[in-house]
Amino acid sequence: MSASLSRPPRVGVWLVGARGSVATTVVAGCAAVTAGLRPPTGLVTEEPAFADSGLPALSSLVFGGHDTTDCPLPKRAEQLAAGGVLPPGLPSAVAAELAAADAEIRPGGPLPGDTRDEDELIAAFAADLQDFVTRRGLERAVVVNVASTEPAPSSGTEHGRPSTGAEAPRRGTEPQKRGLPPSSLYAAAALRAGCPYVNFTPSTGLHHPALAPLAESSGLPYAGRDGKTGQTLLRSVLGPMFAQRALDVRAWSGTNLLGGGDGASLADPAAAAAKNAGKERVLADTLGTTPEGEVHIDDVPALGDWKTAWDHVAFDGFLGTRMVLQTIWQGCDSALAAPLVLDLARLVARAHETGLRGPLAELAFFFKDPVGRAPSALGEQYAELVRFARGLGEGE
Repeated sequence: MSASLSRPPRVGVWLVGARGSVATTVVAGCAAVTAGLRPPTGLVTEEPAFADSGLPALSSLVFGGHDTTDCPLPKRAEQLAAGGVLPPGLPSAVAAELAAADAEIRPGGPLPGDTRDEDELIAAFAADLQDFVTRRGLERAVVVNVASTEPAPSSGTEHGRPSTGAEAPRRGTEPQKRGLPPSSLYAAAALRAGCPYVNFTPSTGLHHPALAPLAESSGLPYAGRDGKTGQTLLRSVLGPMFAQRALDVRAWSGTNLLGGGDGASLADPAAAAAKNAGKERVLADTLGTTPEGEVHIDDVPALGDWKTAWDHVAFDGFLGTRMVLQTIWQGCDSALAAPLVLDLARLVARAHETGLRGPLAELAFFFKDPVGRAPSALGEQYAELVRFARGLGEGE
């Protein structure tokens, strides 16, 4: 058998925000694990429960994407290594893989002065995707949004509720002049190119009402939204603990300090509101009530890609005894997010291969605000994920 026939099918991972910290860590990390330079720490899909799920091998993944910046991935990786996000020496060790991925990054948009309308932008993005799949001989490609958070829509829809000023699209047509945010343009392009879609951000993406009929008729699987990497991950464990132990949570307040591109984008109150909505929803869903308190996000540029999250939980115990739990989470968001992006790309690619379609609620384990009907407690979400993975293995 020839080498070309024996080679396992290759799967594309198209990253929206392909030159950002998360995307750079995804590409560098996948190369490092594939080469045996680093262990697969944090990769859920490398655990024994997923061994028989038929997932594409890490070595079969081919990276590309869209971005509006022009800093090459090798240079971005060096910056991340200088900040302690990537191990020293790793960027040079995987320089070839970084350069290969960077060569597949295409200009995103819309940029200032861009005169193309929404349909032209969607068509251009979809053409980039289709060219990537064809030229690289890929079996399929999964689009993953890891771009900076957009402001929450001032009017419109979440979870399918009608949007002010957005007409329902005519059957069989693409969305026209509707004021789609960039994340929704990329999501529409994924559908048009026949690619499964993952929204790892709190941005609108496929949640825009103009895209709902297209998502339903596309026959494609999709997942999201807003990756659960730190503070909300902890909340999805602690919330059920309080509920199951019949402890009355009176107030739950939190603060996030972060820098880098995410900190800069979340300095916009509207973008922070989009991010906080998922954090607060986890508490409401797991506790069965909404406690007092808010989450504050502060941009601290000196922190770079590192973040600190504090939580202060005031609760009542037996006989009304008042108590407090405080937690501190300090970590690197890119290092927390990157393995989850790889997990999701592999799982969604396999779901597409087996013919699954529509919202993949079984992937709620990875998200603050998951699509479809799913439990909110992390333990229940993990059990659903393992059952889903087992089904993927049976879907030959």
